[in-house]
Amino acid sequence: MKNLDSNVIVQIGLIVRDAAKTARHYADVFGIPVPEVVMIADEPIANTHFRGEASAAKGRAAFFDLGPIEMELIEPIGAPSTWEEFLRTKGEGIHHIAVRTRNLGEAQKCLASRGMESIQTGAWVGGQYAYIDCSQQLGTILELLHFDQ
Repeated sequence: MKNLDSNVIVQIGLIVRDAAKTARHYADVFGIPVPEVVMIADEPIANTHFRGEASAAKGRAAFFDLGPIEMELIEPIGAPSTWEEFLRTKGEGIHHIAVRTRNLGEAQKCLASRGMESIQTGAWVGGQYAYIDCSQQLGTILELLHFDQ
């Protein structure tokens, strides 16, 4: 794969200290319903790895459907993760932009060939993800999302 198989941004992810509180504020600003706060990376199949090591990382998240782009608020919980590391080193803010890919492994190889390495990977029922450290080249983390359907 010479380039990624998608150039459509589908999500912007923010790291926050309190997902429920921040979700209420965003809902108030946008005049939309407050989304449910759900656990992420909490499934038996999550198989989360952070910087090459297995991790029991979890988070609380709220998802806003904002037209063509979803906004995800992530509150890190516990174990080492890119979410916890970001909050600890940078505070709250934009953590990643996400694109869908048809072939997660090939997309990871494509970016690795450009010096952009995976820092966290995992799965959920229905898909897999990989966070790629593109901070030197793109100024942010890129999340690759692969959906089974």
